Amino acid sequence: MAELQPVRGTHDLLPDEMRAHARVVEIAEGVASRYGFDRMATPIFEFAHVFKRTLGDTSDVVTKEMYEFTDRGGDDITLRPEGTAGAARAFLSNGLQQAVPLRWFYAGPMFRYERPQKGRLRQFHQIGVELIGAAQPLGDVEVIACGQAILNALGLEGKTTLELNTLGDTDSRNAYRAALVEYFTDHKAKLSEDSLNRLDKNPMRILDSKDEGDRALVADAPLFDDFLNETSRDFFRMVTDGLDAVGVVWSRNPRLVRGLDYYSHTAFEFTTTALGAQGTVMAGGRYDGLIGMMGGPATPGVGWAAGIERLSMLLAEPPSAPRPVAMVPVGAEAEMKALTLTEELRRAGIRVDLGYSGNVKKRMQRANKANATHAILIGEDEIAAGQATLRNLTDGGETRIAFARLAATLKADLG
Repeated sequence: MAELQPVRGTHDLLPDEMRAHARVVEIAEGVASRYGFDRMATPIFEFAHVFKRTLGDTSDVVTKEMYEFTDRGGDDITLRPEGTAGAARAFLSNGLQQAVPLRWFYAGPMFRYERPQKGRLRQFHQIGVELIGAAQPLGDVEVIACGQAILNALGLEGKTTLELNTLGDTDSRNAYRAALVEYFTDHKAKLSEDSLNRLDKNPMRILDSKDEGDRALVADAPLFDDFLNETSRDFFRMVTDGLDAVGVVWSRNPRLVRGLDYYSHTAFEFTTTALGAQGTVMAGGRYDGLIGMMGGPATPGVGWAAGIERLSMLLAEPPSAPRPVAMVPVGAEAEMKALTLTEELRRAGIRVDLGYSGNVKKRMQRANKANATHAILIGEDEIAAGQATLRNLTDGGETRIAFARLAATLKADLG
């Protein structure tokens, strides 16, 4: 029935896909923890100004993609389209200015109204890290190295490429901005409508345009490198030297930019061709101006975010369902004993499949379908003897085990 379909751009995470998502988050959180990042979470919705103020009036996210609504109290609310602004808001509203540097890891759903495609949904999921309060290039190195370590731990070593660029400091950005305005003004007649709207407010966003006409102009636009001052060059050199020192391989992409004014210095993306056309699986950068833009004290920050959907599609070995032990009662008297034994085994940490009906043949068929490791058969004889018949469904071996020793025997057998 059409009315019972999920909303376009969303989908159900059924167990197989949910296990893949959980694997990505579990591995990423474990690696991030070794780098000192602790897990936190922000609300799924925020006041709209949290994103409007930070993402800018000319960004596609604000103008075209945000899920925004007025709640019953009259407040302007937005489902979060990304994680960094919410983390910065949490930093300010919880009064954590004296606790820097803060290292945060997050995982959860984000929402953007855009054309659904493979690996990109309107409700999607991200992992990310934020390092707040570290102004030194070493912070950039650690954040990038953490991202690389997570990708490696997910089995993606050699399948991604780190692209790196510098956006310079404020003085460098202002000089570059002026050069872009001058260049694109000379070609206004060829710019798309979106880029014309960005020309005065945010010309660097034009460099991200997907319009073919814009891209032809961008190919000949001035390069940021020509406007970098010595301070910016020194910062970038320290980042690249640090990455070299810890063995993170990178390549320079001078066209990699971030259009928002609060970004500075390092910008980076991990890309892959494993999903067909080249795609970004992890992206980030330094955002020293963000917290000040939100009304807080000038506070540096650097971080990245990665799409869980894309990462789960790249897993070398998608996780399979854990194999249970099947409980097979024989006869009505055995049903209650099977129930109590099942609860004891579960409390001992063993996954048990307990069927509710069917003869022995059907229950064994269910056990095989569930890929069970063992079947525990309980009938009148077993109850009288205080023992279960334990059948190994891998090698067919069968033995009698006292009820009291069943959990210990299974745990030893299952490793």
